Amino acid sequence: GKREEEIILERDLIDEDFLFALKSELLGIELKKVRAEDVPADVLDLVPKEAAEYYHMVPLKKKNQHVEIGMVYPDDLKAQEALKFLARQHNFQYQVFLITPTTFKDVLRRYASFRREVKTALKELERELVAERPKEEAPVSAELITRRIKEAPISKMVAVILRHAVEGRASDIHIEPLKERTRVRFRLDGVLHSSLFLPKKVHPSIVARIKVISNLKIDETRIPQDGRFSIVMDDINIDFRVSTFPTMFGEKVVMRVLNPEQRLKEFEDLGLEGQALEIIKKAMKAPYGMILATGPTGCGKTTTLYVTLEHLNKEGVNIVTLEDPVEYYIQGINQSQVKPEIGYTFANGLRHVLRQDPDIIMVGEIRDTETAELATHAALTGHIVLSTLHTNNTIGVIPRLIDLGVKQFLIPPTVNVAIAQRLVRRICPYCKKRVAVEGKMKELIKKEIESLPRSIKKDIKKKYNLKNEIFVWEGEGCTECARTGYSGRVGIFEILRMTKQLAKIVLTQPSEDKIAKEAKRQGMITMRQDGILKALKGITTPEEVVRVTEEEY
Repeated sequence: GKREEEIILERDLIDEDFLFALKSELLGIELKKVRAEDVPADVLDLVPKEAAEYYHMVPLKKKNQHVEIGMVYPDDLKAQEALKFLARQHNFQYQVFLITPTTFKDVLRRYASFRREVKTALKELERELVAERPKEEAPVSAELITRRIKEAPISKMVAVILRHAVEGRASDIHIEPLKERTRVRFRLDGVLHSSLFLPKKVHPSIVARIKVISNLKIDETRIPQDGRFSIVMDDINIDFRVSTFPTMFGEKVVMRVLNPEQRLKEFEDLGLEGQALEIIKKAMKAPYGMILATGPTGCGKTTTLYVTLEHLNKEGVNIVTLEDPVEYYIQGINQSQVKPEIGYTFANGLRHVLRQDPDIIMVGEIRDTETAELATHAALTGHIVLSTLHTNNTIGVIPRLIDLGVKQFLIPPTVNVAIAQRLVRRICPYCKKRVAVEGKMKELIKKEIESLPRSIKKDIKKKYNLKNEIFVWEGEGCTECARTGYSGRVGIFEILRMTKQLAKIVLTQPSEDKIAKEAKRQGMITMRQDGILKALKGITTPEEVVRVTEEEY
């Protein structure tokens, strides 16, 4: 029931390009290489998507009434007949080219253009609304909204938004009501980008549809609500965390996309390497103590803790987590979501966790005195405790714990490691180029290299020959990275470990200045220095490092 080409390619007998070059020679039809991005959206209208899928043919280019058609099986008589019919219907002449299955699949994806699909859904909705709403100014009733969210166009519109967010590797979706229209934005690599604008009249229906699938109250628009739902896309179960928020012009919806395929599982993928990685691995082998990740919201703290849990997750240990919310499910780990509204807080949950005979505990965040004290005592009584704190760097971790009421003498025996981090955008590997650094940025790089620990500084200077010109990398911008020059993100880190000298400082005079001097004595690389080293390696740009480390140069 399959074609010869399919069987040959499935069994990986020969390369696709080689196979189709042979086929081109045999049939006497030119093999056409084309990038999907170069096929204009309006040209695709000449061959309906259903016909394209069934006959494995797509339009590639149109000039006046002449159209180039790409076919995987130009020797298929039924496909030839269908093409003749379409040519008569749309009044065009055509020339057939041979294309590979990969090229066909890439062009076929162009049919699923975001704006194109939303536009189609809007047209369908408009047709259905004409009869029931003769006056555009008429108020939108609750009954109308309830009826509308069951209609195919609204469901389709929401499905299109979700699918394109996942396919575009967005981390968040923002659906925002403005004064005269609704804006949809996707967060890609930490930066929000406007994707499309919708008529204001469809906003209540879209919000209601998202509320229905998230099990939220449709008629409650005055207060924020939180929910969650899952969809299966390409056999992958993807979770969406939903938050609604009342604004002047209606409810704003933000959805966090939790795609297990994008979840990192190795420290190297996070950007941890060298001395920093060795310190963390050593702390993981300790029989007890705290590993604390710190930084602002959205800097990847929880991801770092998840990767640590993946490595600690063995048959012989009992791991229990308290999270708000549970972002990813890890098989073999007992994960629990706190619910402050019913009294199930981090502190309350931690008391019960200690009765569950745990070896390793993860507490989503230490945000109050009670949680801080309980986490410290858990670490002191033979458990490994992972948690997060909100401080700008590792230097602020100990003063923050003291502010939260943890006794100074309890900190040295319990805190093993403090990790501070930020996320910087990776340079796109498809359009990266080497460039020389000039001016202030050059001086900043030299300054940061000079302040590195002596053992590392010597090797770096030798490796990158920093005496005269300094070279880094940047992305020119291409179709692969949507012209941004960046693709994906990586962490920059600083790691502070507990030593005898640091313990002495904590017990006597735990000021940030004293802790900073001890960090330097340890040979700690700061986040900015780690970022500059990654810039020299061609992973990110110096501008990105400066942007996220929040210092001017």
